[in-house]
Amino acid sequence: MAKTKQQIRVLLADDHAIFRDGLRKLLDSDEEITIVGEAQNGVECIKLLTKLKPDILLLDLRMPDKDGLAVLEEVNFDTLPTRVVVLTAAEDDRDVVRAMRLGARGVVLKQSATDLLVKSIHRVHAGEIWLDNRMTAEVMKAFSKSSEAGPRREKPLLSDREKEIVQLVAQGFRNKEIGEKLFISEQTVKNHLHNIFDKLGVSDRLELALYAIHHRLIDHS
Repeated sequence: MAKTKQQIRVLLADDHAIFRDGLRKLLDSDEEITIVGEAQNGVECIKLLTKLKPDILLLDLRMPDKDGLAVLEEVNFDTLPTRVVVLTAAEDDRDVVRAMRLGARGVVLKQSATDLLVKSIHRVHAGEIWLDNRMTAEVMKAFSKSSEAGPRREKPLLSDREKEIVQLVAQGFRNKEIGEKLFISEQTVKNHLHNIFDKLGVSDRLELALYAIHHRLIDHS
């Protein structure tokens, strides 16, 4: 059946052919997703990334000839339209935290329900971060341990404008884009972010987005 809607172009990177075949069949059933390529190791993945420039990379953390973390370290995703969703069979929080620090926008356990994987692709493509509740809490805990910021307040008081900015940051917008949407200057956005970071005790945009999700400061409905 031909797909007529705007497509989310996905590259699969996993060393197990049977798993890739299952993913392809699952994702082919979604009329807004198309598989543009498959890689069985990190070296192939990097080559296909630069050639195909997919919207989403589904990246297994455990692969031969460069694992998923090595791919994240080597590729400059700022030059690509690609957002990364990490696939992992083990709940290794250290690897998850490292993957997020290296630019991954979502993490899905391989044993998760299939509909969650499809949902994660759509959410990450839309600019959001995808983690389940338990993993979000664990990542935030790890970030907190490594942060030099002071203790967070239990119920930080954010202004309506600050809440708007938090939501836009969590959706993946940059300062200039946020300024254009809110009709304020880029410098004003930076000033607001400085105040938000100080109030919440976070140190960067990723940590802010994760904090916002965990503490229900944004609407994920």
